[in-house]
Amino acid sequence: MQVSFAAFPSETRASNERFLKENTPTSFLVVRLHVSSYTNNNSTQMSKTMESSPTVVDIHTHIYPPSYLSLLRSRTTVPYLLNSPDRSLPPRLIILPSDDDASIPPESRGRPIDASYSSIEEKVRFMDIHNIQTSVISLANPWLDFLAPDESASWARTVNDELETLCSQNKQNRLYAFATLPLSSSPEMIVAETTRLQQLPHIKGIILGTTALGSGLDDPALNSIWSALEQTGTLIFLHPHYGLPNEVYGPRAAEYGHVLSLALGFPLETTIAFTRMYLSGVFDRFPALRVLIAHAGGTVPYLAGRIESCVQHERHFKPNKEGGRRGPRRDLKTVLRENVWLDAVVYQEASVKAAIELVGKEKVMFGTDHPFFPPLEPGAEEWESVATNLEAVGGTEARDMIMGANATESLGLKH
Repeated sequence: MQVSFAAFPSETRASNERFLKENTPTSFLVVRLHVSSYTNNNSTQMSKTMESSPTVVDIHTHIYPPSYLSLLRSRTTVPYLLNSPDRSLPPRLIILPSDDDASIPPESRGRPIDASYSSIEEKVRFMDIHNIQTSVISLANPWLDFLAPDESASWARTVNDELETLCSQNKQNRLYAFATLPLSSSPEMIVAETTRLQQLPHIKGIILGTTALGSGLDDPALNSIWSALEQTGTLIFLHPHYGLPNEVYGPRAAEYGHVLSLALGFPLETTIAFTRMYLSGVFDRFPALRVLIAHAGGTVPYLAGRIESCVQHERHFKPNKEGGRRGPRRDLKTVLRENVWLDAVVYQEASVKAAIELVGKEKVMFGTDHPFFPPLEPGAEEWESVATNLEAVGGTEARDMIMGANATESLGLKH
């Protein structure tokens, strides 16, 4: 039996009480005592398996720190925070243009942002419930991509310094972070922030969206940035946000909620972004670049062979009469083995095994994607999404490596 507080909207869970107190007039706050005895076979197995693992490290876990939320509150265009008319519900994050539809009731637009999205205390509580020793937190999308060039650099410093502070305040070495870069700023400012990050001991890499400066990851203007990331040994956590054009989902897409965009749009977006990096020779020019690809590499584990075959048979890439050639010089298999890491946020054993086969068992790392994919049952403490992910990893011979040892070694973590 467990006792928890839940605000009266059914979608708002126990963690919301403190968030609502901070963001809602007292007269609108209604809290009730909720008693539940949530049991689930997968959740029970999850706890047992995690407890038996020497060290569990979550490298895919997000947060919107207070400074970032204040930025979103100051905005009236996407992305921004939308308060309900009576302010009795958590604000909604309007993150995509499709969410910013006046025909949709305010309480149904975007996603609700409760305390689990912004509170380090809630993050640590989630870690404790799921026996996670260490988390590498990162700013969730859309990062700082939307800012004007003259604002981006200062906001990057603010957010990154706040991430460092939040991590350093935890004295048990349980928290580290991937920083964010001011991608709408000049390459010089981006390089400067990349260099500055080396002074922040809890920063273990950077999170990067698929559009980078706005033209994708094959943009030649990124060369100085790739060079700085390579020279500093900074790991790049490649993460999707923009998905695919809405037209590909068809006229009935709204009936399916976010399933098509999250299940298909995100992985394909990531696959295309990484493949453009490869085809443009980024890994030829910067052979020591390190890239961690979210969601087990999107569809790269399944399409790598086809990509390589298409490269080998592309007439456009054949040497010309002058001896020059286009296209990548290193083969994709080598790049994947030497330059790429994958998380295991993929929810089935076959996909985890495909990731292992692609990059090697020492380069796949556990993640939860917290606070996204929360339980739908009111009062549930253990997350089914985490249980499913754990079950997928637990069936592999490399379980202990994936659950924590790989991240500890690759990122230089201290527990």
